[in-house]
Amino acid sequence: LEQLNVVAELEGLTANPTGRAKGVVLEANLDTGRGPVATVLVDKGTLKVGDPIVAGAAWGKVRALINERGEQIKEAGPSTPVQVLGLSSVPQAGDEFRSAPDEKTARVVGDARGHSRRVLSQRGDSRVQGGVKLEDIFSQIQAGEVATLNLVIKADVQGSLEAVSESLRKLERPEVKVAFVHRGVGGITENDITLAATTNATLIGFNVRPSMQASRLAETEGVEIKMYSIIYNAIDEIKSAMEGMLEPKIQEKIVANVEVREVYKFDKATVAGCFVLDGKLSRNSKIRIIRDGIVEFPRGEGQAAELGSLKRFKDDVKDVVSNMECGLTIKNFIDLKVGDIVEAFEEEEVKRTL
Repeated sequence: LEQLNVVAELEGLTANPTGRAKGVVLEANLDTGRGPVATVLVDKGTLKVGDPIVAGAAWGKVRALINERGEQIKEAGPSTPVQVLGLSSVPQAGDEFRSAPDEKTARVVGDARGHSRRVLSQRGDSRVQGGVKLEDIFSQIQAGEVATLNLVIKADVQGSLEAVSESLRKLERPEVKVAFVHRGVGGITENDITLAATTNATLIGFNVRPSMQASRLAETEGVEIKMYSIIYNAIDEIKSAMEGMLEPKIQEKIVANVEVREVYKFDKATVAGCFVLDGKLSRNSKIRIIRDGIVEFPRGEGQAAELGSLKRFKDDVKDVVSNMECGLTIKNFIDLKVGDIVEAFEEEEVKRTL
């Protein structure tokens, strides 16, 4: 950075703040309520609210610009990082963005890029058919056959999605090929399960969780869902599976899903009025908070939260079963919202042959 500053000063290099904006997408994600949100860095021109814009295959009209302090601003000049709202879809990290002459031009360019990417993706993943699941790889390698590992990957943000994809692609070797059936941002849905079942793929979730309907469909269809919060754990486990070296490990078993339907805030605690959708919630259950299919609290591999209290009406209870209402508090967490899912789980040691 110092060298760049010195060269810029000696050469008199400055960015041009006039004209249509151009820059790069640093990160992007799908936000509930706000839609696709892209964090961009302007390197030329000035980006203004209302400007037509195209970023990779995404296009739209800038609905709002938000700076690093969460404040709405009207324009962003060179060297300004800013969140952009109003895009048609989630762009990829590293995509170039440009202001377009008009919204029609932005749409035409974005749709053309999207079509090109779909064509390239279909060509690149023509090997998807006839793939094998993770647990079948080692046996196929031992038989002297070339195995293709089909993957469906979902992540919380675009940057994580790209990092996971590239890391897994590097695991390819002559005996094992990796094919990405689908990659996307957001929670795991029934469509993801159906796609994985159709293509005999393993579904990998990075810091996201499946909906209740998706979990049930996965059990019915026999789709394997592997969920991670640390990229190195995903790489190590899949690499070990390829080498036939995966050891028994602790596996989580979901025992209850509880929906938050009312939130009451008091001086010392936040109380949630809840309904047990399925399973049985116990006072000593390990839990996590799921919001729109993404882990909200606590984040990190192997982390779990605890209930502060569990009540039926005014009475403390040890557990609450399916189709019953209850009130609860969570230790060290007060930012509960209506619609959150309290996911209760237990850990068990399982032996797997991969």
